[in-house]
Amino acid sequence: MERRPERFGFFNMPLDLNSFARVPFPFWSVVFFVFGCLWGSFLNVCIYRMPRNESVVHPPSHCPHCQYAIPWFLNVPLVTWIVLRGRCRNCAAPISIRYFLVELLTGLAFLGCWIAFGKISVGVALVYCLVMAGFLVATFIDLEHFIIPDEITLGGTVVGILASALVPALHGETQTAMSLKQSMIGAAAGAGIVYAILRAGKLAFGKERIKLPPGSRVIFTETSIQLPEEEIPYEEIFYRKTDKITLLAKTVELSEVCYFNARVSLSQSELKIGDVILNPESVPRMEVVTDEVVRSREAMGFGDVKFMAAIGAFLGWKAVVFSLMVSSMLGAVVGLVLIATKRQEWSSRLPYGPYIALAAAIWIFAGPQIITTFFPMP
Repeated sequence: MERRPERFGFFNMPLDLNSFARVPFPFWSVVFFVFGCLWGSFLNVCIYRMPRNESVVHPPSHCPHCQYAIPWFLNVPLVTWIVLRGRCRNCAAPISIRYFLVELLTGLAFLGCWIAFGKISVGVALVYCLVMAGFLVATFIDLEHFIIPDEITLGGTVVGILASALVPALHGETQTAMSLKQSMIGAAAGAGIVYAILRAGKLAFGKERIKLPPGSRVIFTETSIQLPEEEIPYEEIFYRKTDKITLLAKTVELSEVCYFNARVSLSQSELKIGDVILNPESVPRMEVVTDEVVRSREAMGFGDVKFMAAIGAFLGWKAVVFSLMVSSMLGAVVGLVLIATKRQEWSSRLPYGPYIALAAAIWIFAGPQIITTFFPMP
């Protein structure tokens, strides 16, 4: 009896070899890689403009140094960077290797999603391509700016729920209602678990207290804070917008005024002395007498909470738990490597978002297999 092809919607459509014999699987592999590289070019725009609150669609691609509008034939992914040897054609300013890497990584990620899931479900492969694109944008922005934009986190959560409705196979379901349920549970678990960890971490490790000899004089210059026995550049303290220094000062001396027994708080954007709020850029020098300086310290921020909610919406609660466990192990390995290479101060400068993104990517391609291997069911 002749086998009739099964009818199904496009988004859950497996690649039936009989139906697609005219278009070989390797052809689509090339298409996904090329499309991924093209998409990576757009991701570079997002990585540069999102943290600066600029539109990602206007103006068109241009050199940030000379504002030269880049024509289409000089905007070919991978090829252009190699041909121009990483420099602007108009002003010869260097073009970061990041542009080439993002295009290449996006192409490889899209190719990997197609090879791993294309024969199972076209829809799942396409959604995972979208997820991997989001991971790349979040990673490179977080590494440079220590933030993950809401467009990626909150927007990703909404898109994850919608994708779960369109592609129930994303959660191993056949019914939309069950897939939506899994997506919402995943989003809630992602946000809830990471928020609980964040609050517990702030209580246990959120502050570093630097004890000083009684009556120590601490000097705040334009570039650093000078303690009695060391000088700390501000870039080692204020690499997150939420980072700040607090202290209780017996005296605070500015160029024209002096305060007594005042609580001082200094961040990138604000200097607060008692109830007085000043712009730090307007205070080139400040001397205080204090016995202790407290600096904030945190491994995770609220952006990571929203990021994990988006991951849960796309991948479900099991991926959330897996990503938390694996990201902590990745962080520990990186920390040990930095200690071994005597660069342990770098560990506090590395955001946690890239670890989460890498762990979630591992889940997409091998997570269930890893769980089955190390935790076999009886």
